[in-house]
Amino acid sequence: MKKVPYFLLLIFALYVTSCSTENFDDITQEVSDEDPDTTDPDTDDPDEDVNTSDTPCDFDLFDIAANSTVVIDCILDLEGETINLPDGVILTFDGGDIIGDGILNFSGGGKIAGELLSSKVTLLGDVTLIDPIFKFVASRWKNIKQGQTTSDIALKNNTELEKLFFDIKEMGGTTFEMGKFDAYFETTKVTSTTTNQNFYASSEAVNLPSDFHLKLSSETVLRQFPAESGVENGTILAVRDVSNVTISGPGTLMGDRDDRIYSPGDIGLEGTHLLHIHASRNITIDGVNFVEGSKGAIHIYSLGFSFNPDYIPTRTVKVLNCKFTDIRRMSIALTDGSDILIEGNTFKNIGQPSANSDGGEVGHAINIEAYRRRDDNGNLLEYEKAYDITIRKNKEENSRVGFATVHIGQDVTIEENEISTNISYTLASKVRIINNKLTAQNSDENYGILATGEGETVFSNEVSNNSISGYNIGISVNTKDLIVNNNIISNCEGGIQLIKAINVKLNNNTIQAKNNGIIAVNTYADNITFKGNSITSDGFHVKLSGVNQNTTESGYRITFDDNNEFFNNRQVSFYNTNGVVFKNNIVNGGIEIGNSSNIEIGEASSAQTTNEIYPSESDGIRIYGDQNNVSIFNNAINEPTGAERFQCINNNANNPNAVTIANNICNQ
Repeated sequence: MKKVPYFLLLIFALYVTSCSTENFDDITQEVSDEDPDTTDPDTDDPDEDVNTSDTPCDFDLFDIAANSTVVIDCILDLEGETINLPDGVILTFDGGDIIGDGILNFSGGGKIAGELLSSKVTLLGDVTLIDPIFKFVASRWKNIKQGQTTSDIALKNNTELEKLFFDIKEMGGTTFEMGKFDAYFETTKVTSTTTNQNFYASSEAVNLPSDFHLKLSSETVLRQFPAESGVENGTILAVRDVSNVTISGPGTLMGDRDDRIYSPGDIGLEGTHLLHIHASRNITIDGVNFVEGSKGAIHIYSLGFSFNPDYIPTRTVKVLNCKFTDIRRMSIALTDGSDILIEGNTFKNIGQPSANSDGGEVGHAINIEAYRRRDDNGNLLEYEKAYDITIRKNKEENSRVGFATVHIGQDVTIEENEISTNISYTLASKVRIINNKLTAQNSDENYGILATGEGETVFSNEVSNNSISGYNIGISVNTKDLIVNNNIISNCEGGIQLIKAINVKLNNNTIQAKNNGIIAVNTYADNITFKGNSITSDGFHVKLSGVNQNTTESGYRITFDDNNEFFNNRQVSFYNTNGVVFKNNIVNGGIEIGNSSNIEIGEASSAQTTNEIYPSESDGIRIYGDQNNVSIFNNAINEPTGAERFQCINNNANNPNAVTIANNICNQ
């Protein structure tokens, strides 16, 4: 018969001899002073001890027959003895309790009510729970210390709570409900007794078993014991190479951000997380409060390298309806994993400085950053892979740098989020930034959406149907192979900015800019198409200056085709720019071309007028400076009304013969 020990006997003297001489009051304030961000407490207090009987039992267990059911409705004192129970005994609960630091040995198998378990009894043998839902009442587990404590006792808390999780699971428990409970856990010490003394955060944490649901009530707080100076890793809870685990709230995981010590040389990397999801499958985190993590809140990653046979990836993770508050560095770090859903969460003050710490590096609420590099032969090695990720319906406020960044990742959808900072990607493919609402928290926000990155790993990205308001630049395009469609950009200094852009389609966007609608300055851009856009600006509708000026860029082209309307009387300006095709547009205002080359206004092959130009306070088309291969064909221009000096076409080029003008109409 298999014998498995459960719930080791509490020996209080072990605590006394193991206690550190460290004074906790020198490290952190009393637990009761904390006010973690939680929801309203449950109506039914889950910490209430239902073992209410005070009547001693008038029987013992020595003479119980096999397959008996014993109702415990009294106080059964084992008096330190070991009782070997016959086969098939069931101990049910009716308000009683089992005490006395004894041992119950279910040598022939049996069942017991979870309400009868405590640190006062040790179980042996093949015993299972009557009810798979186990309700943890902290007062019954004296081996797990609540409140302010020492590093040594907080370290023992790790061992005892983790052991209890696994013992309950082995007894057939599937749900572990925590009620009123507030305790510290020391997760930054190496406890391995082998020759390998390396630190593994997910091993030193409080781990959960597979097929397990940890339910944290509104009165549950699990805290990181304040780490020593220089510590750069650790986490309170972890799931490591397990599957089918749920951690649900509204309980709180509380970090040590403002209680720990940072070394003078810290460059923003020191700290501990609150939860690691490591090489695990089908993991759900729902409704948990993550507060003041000093390195971050959640880290999602895998075991081994993706190209090795021992690789164990993380798959199918859901982070739902959680609150992330005052987290240092970033809330969610995702370096390796697939089929990830981050939905319905709120992020507040991520990466911002606090009273006793800086914001750390990164500063995004969500950071997707798999590691890869090229070998000596130039082959790309993907050590980590982050792909098939959805970030949806979250709310973000006041992150130091931004809401979400896909530094290295694939197949990432960021949709329907409400954001006060920004979204960005760098070396990524198949990123879809769609249907988000971005409202700048202040005028210092540089951009709403930043698309960057070049090379073979950047392709098939999309920025569509977003509402962007209040930024310096609505969308900054510094990348290749991108679609930018149907975005509404309002109350921004600039609408869409091009920087080193290749193969980009920008269609049906609506722009209202305080300064310039479309901007590209001292850069290059090729195979760029603007179509169906509507622009209202207080500066230039389009301002291209110093674009495509290198000899290698002589064949580059930017095309404006069939844009609905450049609404007010501001101008379209091409200065010191090469390679523009401008046709089938409606311009309320004029067009000016200075010191440029390979500019086509209108279309020579068209049998009808192409651009419609309605100037008032400017020439319809003004040409000045040195020109090279500029053509003005088949445009319909209303004669300017603002002043007599304005003309439909004013060719004031230093070399007017370099400009071809034909088949234009000047309407009176």
